[in-house]
Amino acid sequence: MRRRTLLSFASVGVLGGALAACGPAVTGKDTGSGSGGGSSSSGTVRVGHVPSSLFAPLYVADAMGFFEDAGITLELTPLKSGQDGIPMLANDQLDVMIAGFSAGMFNALDQGLAFKIVGSMGISPGDPENSPTALEVSQKLLDDGSVSSVADLKGRKIGVAGGPGATGGYLLAAMLEEEGLTLNDVEVSNLSTPDQEPALTNGSVDAATPSAPFSTAMEEAGVASPLAVPTKGTTGTGVLYSETFVGADLAQDFFSALAKGSQELSADGAQTDEVYQILADTLGQEIDVLKSAPMYTYLPDLAPQPDQLEAMQTVWIDAEQITYTEPIDVTTVVDASFAEGASA
Repeated sequence: MRRRTLLSFASVGVLGGALAACGPAVTGKDTGSGSGGGSSSSGTVRVGHVPSSLFAPLYVADAMGFFEDAGITLELTPLKSGQDGIPMLANDQLDVMIAGFSAGMFNALDQGLAFKIVGSMGISPGDPENSPTALEVSQKLLDDGSVSSVADLKGRKIGVAGGPGATGGYLLAAMLEEEGLTLNDVEVSNLSTPDQEPALTNGSVDAATPSAPFSTAMEEAGVASPLAVPTKGTTGTGVLYSETFVGADLAQDFFSALAKGSQELSADGAQTDEVYQILADTLGQEIDVLKSAPMYTYLPDLAPQPDQLEAMQTVWIDAEQITYTEPIDVTTVVDASFAEGASA
């Protein structure tokens, strides 16, 4: 399995720094705490986001003026993870959050925190040669025959950003499932994406689940090769509304503008020069790296994916990352009406 390589994998170091430092460089106002006074009634929508090309529809819709055309001013608050934004969303410090889902999100729902899942974001294309996320295995283990299939990873240590209860943990579970394994069959190490290549190099982990361009960089360096990618349709990210914003006048207008951003993105993951430039300018990333790295695909209406939420919940209950055992009915927290309105 060989995927598209980076034009210059050396520039990944620049990308790692940009992801950590992009903060208020992203268009919109950085409110810091998220309590900067934005309100849906004033035309301002407060959006918490994890700065990443994974959430391209948000940045494209902003840069192309779709929110402005709808009379919306974005007030963007960068988050380290989706879990960080859940309390802010539940306490009306944010109107919208665009980020990855986690076991912590389900625990928050079980504990009574209220919010709605209204849309999806990046969806795996399922292409072994061009996937933005892959299960990368140490080249040393592949070369000496210790590992020749995903099943051979049983009992081995795998690096995942955020650990087993994060979005990456779910993506790993989806890849393991293809060969009859679960998260309980491996040792998951919470390891940031930039740290995964060094860990594979020194042998502290046997495999990892980096996203592009880090995955393609380690392949180019001969450190690892991919054994699996998430199947087509797999997703662990989306759009959440606060309970208050669900009933706000701007709720549909915001989602429709966001969906327009998605519709500007190519279905095969290869974007126009304009889109790549928007992402480079917004996120502070090298445009050649963006063009070389595989991207997720997006539904034109960004419809939520309740089947994926059900699968996440099952995975995390089985892995004891969720504190309850009786599954939540995800239909009670999913609202597809905004996606329906966007496609009308």
